[in-house]
Parts: sequence; structure tokens; C-alpha cells
Amino acid sequence: MEQKEPLWNKNFIIACTSNFLTACSFNLLMPTIPLYLTDILGIEESHVGIVLSSYVLAMLFTRPFSGYLVDISPRKALYLIGLSIFVSIYFGYVFAATVLFFIILRFVHGIFWAVTTVSSNTVAIDIIPTTRRAEGIGLFGMFTNMAMAVAPFIALSIYHSIGFKWLVGSAIAMGVLAVSAVSFIKVGYRPPKERPPVSFDRFILLPAFPIFLNQVLITFGWGTLIPFAALYGTSLGIVNPGALFLFLALGIIMSRLVSGRVVDKGYLHHAVIFALSVICIGFVSYSLAKTLPLFCASAFIIGTGFGTFFPAMQTVYVNMAPKDKRGTASSTYLTAFDLGNGLGMLGGGYIISAFHFSTMYVVAASSVFLGLLIYIFNSRKIYEKKKLAAQMPTV
Repeated sequence: MEQKEPLWNKNFIIACTSNFLTACSFNLLMPTIPLYLTDILGIEESHVGIVLSSYVLAMLFTRPFSGYLVDISPRKALYLIGLSIFVSIYFGYVFAATVLFFIILRFVHGIFWAVTTVSSNTVAIDIIPTTRRAEGIGLFGMFTNMAMAVAPFIALSIYHSIGFKWLVGSAIAMGVLAVSAVSFIKVGYRPPKERPPVSFDRFILLPAFPIFLNQVLITFGWGTLIPFAALYGTSLGIVNPGALFLFLALGIIMSRLVSGRVVDKGYLHHAVIFALSVICIGFVSYSLAKTLPLFCASAFIIGTGFGTFFPAMQTVYVNMAPKDKRGTASSTYLTAFDLGNGLGMLGGGYIISAFHFSTMYVVAASSVFLGLLIYIFNSRKIYEKKKLAAQMPTV
């Protein structure tokens, strides 16, 4: 029996730790900015979506260029520079008092969040053994998704107890710890090579573009979830809507521990189809939630689905890219996530204003279901046709 290469070495543990701290730092503000804008600045809910989506717009412009930079530059150095600037921008939130200021600040923050996440994902792929790629990607990404779920729970407690500025200080502290952790990551030497000519396929992984569009439909649902969860829970009269994030995190963690291994064994398409089916069920249940138990159970189901989907989808892109385009593959995957996420934030705000929260989550379920059909009848075939021959088989 062939022995697998070790995954949980010192290098991978440090990379996962820095990833978690970085994501926590960013996601501390995600659920609290809507509350701050509506409670303190008196902004309408439809305008909240504009503020939230401004950083996504910045990432959409920046992600593809970030992938190119990662492929032609020392990856760890780019990671450190991008993360350091990203953390320093938090000081601007202490002085933010108008909607325009927030929009500009979130836009600039989005630029360096894009550089940071593309470089961190690519560094992780570089240090993960090829035979355990999907498992490693899944576990590395688990720390991002854990932060996306746990940090908002912590953020709501800090915001309601000691205020928004203390929350910003907490985000800065976590960011500084993340920078310190990244400095200890050891990345293998990449010999200098001739800089490739600038072309469109250095920014977007063209063979995977139909899958990119498919992913946008699916991640629309995620964009309606995290930013509006606190407002939705409050509208239902739930005293502590932050509990949703803990159950979401639990679903993500449990599924991540299993899904990567399933994909590495060749069951990539099974994992994606299962994930999307579960997400649909979760959003329908979430739209019907009237009590805390159903609210939390729905979050767990959604978390299980997305926890399975994210690493499987990133593996799709990586398996369709040559080694010198791993940065491009990572940026394409993350750009699709950003676009769907941003549309969910922006569209969600208008759907809530015109109809209700429950309507928004029915729309989210419908979008994911459409994405499931497209994956079954189109994306799966494209992947099998375009994946690199040296990559793992799928069944």
C-alpha cells in the first residue's frame, strides 16, 4: 500500500493559522457594518448592500491581476506585502462617519484583500503534497470558512458590549498576528523565469470560464447569508442571531473533514452534486425559519453544503491549470466567488426592501438549484474534457 505524504507538517499548520487569523480579521466587520450603518448612521437597508458590495467590486477588478502577479513574483513576499497593507487600512474605520467614506474605504480594502487571498491560496497549494491536494485545499479553506462563521459571532458580542471602535481594534490585533505567522512560512525556491507576455489567459483560466459562470450562480446564495443574517434574526425576534454563525461553522468543519478525502479518491462530481443539493434544502428551510432551532438547523445544513462545495470547486480549477498558472486558477475561483457574493449582497438588499428576507432566501435557493442543473448537464462535461491528463481521475 502506497504511503501518503504527510500533510499536517509545521509549514501547513502555520499557513492554516495565518489564514484563519486573516479571515477572522476581515470577517469581524462583515455583520457589524450593516448594524452600524442602520443603527448609528440611519442608512436604509437597500443602501447597505451598496456599501457591502463596494469591496467586492474592487476585488473583481483586482483578482485577475493578482493571479498574474502571483505567477510572476515571489509568492510569500507578495503575500506579506498585501497582508500588511490590508491590516493598516483598518485604521481608517476609526474615522469613518459617512456612507461615502465607508464605500471608498471598503473599495480600497477590497483591493488588498484580493491580493492577500490569491497569494495565500497559491502559497498553500505550493506546500500541499500533490497526492493530497483536494484534502489539503479543503482543510486550508476550512479555516477561512470557520472564520467567516465564527468571527461574526464574536463581532456581534463585541459590538453590542463595547462598541464598533473596539471591534476595529480587535481586527487590527488579529491582522498583526496573521502577518507575524506568515513570516514563518517556508516556501520552496522557484527559479527565475522569463516573464510571460501579458494576455487575457494570464488573468482568467479560459478553459474553465463556463464553470466560472456556473459558480457565480451558486455563490449568489452565500452573498445573501453572512451580511444579512443578523438583520434577519432580529426581524424574527431572535435574541441572539449570532448563534447562526456557530452552527454554520459546525456544518462547514464537519463536511470539510470528509469532503477533501472523497474528492482525492476521484468522487469530485459526486461531492459537488451532493453539496448543491444540500445547499438548496438549507436555503428553503432557512426561508421558512421562525424559531431559533430551525434558524440554527438551517445554518448547519447550508454550512455542510458549502463546506463540501468550496474545496471541490477549487480543485476543479487547479486540475485544469498547468503549474505555472496556479495563481490564475486561484484568482479565477476567487473572482467567481466574489462576483456571486457581491451580486448576493447587492441584490439581497433590494429584495429585502421590496419583499422580505424569506423571499430573498427563496431566490437564493432557486439560484443554487439552477447552478446544480447547469453543473450536471454542462460543467461536469467541460471539466472532463479540459482537465489535465496528469491530474487525478474522477468518476
